[in-house]
Amino acid sequence: MNISGIASDRTVVGQVLRAPLRLIPKSMPLPVLQGKLKGKLWVTGSSSHGCWLGSYEYDKRIFFEKTVQKGSILFDIGAHAGFYSMLGSVLVGQEGHVYAFEPCQSNINAIKKHLSLNKLKNVTLIEAGISDNSGSSFFVAAPSSSMGGVFDTDAEGTGVSVDVVALDELISKGELPPPDYIKMDIEGGELKALMGAKEMLKKHKPTIFLATHGKEIHEECCHFLRSLNYKLKSLDKGLALEDTDELIAFS
Repeated sequence: MNISGIASDRTVVGQVLRAPLRLIPKSMPLPVLQGKLKGKLWVTGSSSHGCWLGSYEYDKRIFFEKTVQKGSILFDIGAHAGFYSMLGSVLVGQEGHVYAFEPCQSNINAIKKHLSLNKLKNVTLIEAGISDNSGSSFFVAAPSSSMGGVFDTDAEGTGVSVDVVALDELISKGELPPPDYIKMDIEGGELKALMGAKEMLKKHKPTIFLATHGKEIHEECCHFLRSLNYKLKSLDKGLALEDTDELIAFS
């Protein structure tokens, strides 16, 4: 059940239904109520309440659960507080593995907490962003912990220096296995991340769950993926590919 959809904060009824949630301590771990993560513990203040209610990105989550197979390798790029890393851990099982990439320190702390609380041993956390070259860059925070991004320059002087890595480099050196699936949500850095993985994408053709940020980036990512012979499909029900910001790329 999409609880978040029913109790939208854009309606009076939704605001009334959500009011008690504000009383829950942000540090409190609560069991996830539905989906493949049901029963796993989630720290309420690490992201939206939809994560433990089991309604976070409901349609995308359902499709993700139906797609990711046991025994596979998943890269969670832009792992935030670890929702999809945890979900991937359950889906791939002990025969598979999840590599979670995250540059933001508060999110890194949340991921570590969730992995520890749930005793998840098949997730490796890589404390870095993904780009077209390895090195360092700047993480610029946003009001929401899910919306910060990695940039080459720090125009506002508010960024924090972070490590960035290119997937082709890591895989060519044998530091990581090639993935079967990629979930990528990195607030505008997606084209650079894809370009830094071009050889791996050409050779191994992992299925990609991609969130794009802005029309121009969306069009550039679609063009780039099509140049590698990927097929693209909107993940938003009722929205055409050119109108969505959530898509799946597959061979």
